[in-house]
Amino acid sequence: MAESFFGALKNECLNRYVFTNHAKARREVVRYIEGFYNRRRLHSALGYRTPLEALRDHDELRLAA
Repeated sequence: MAESFFGALKNECLNRYVFTNHAKARREVVRYIEGFYNRRRLHSALGYRTPLEALRDHDELRLAA
């Protein structure tokens, strides 16, 4: 799973930019993870849902138990 994540990060985000400093690179990585990867990108390992949707479903099941 980690290899898949870092491959997606490099291909979908980092390869598109040349960063002039560490702070700009960090902001772009956070923006990618929080803005796209966790909220909009569908993951096959999660039944083609976003991590946010999977977390909500998990929390609902846990609370219903």
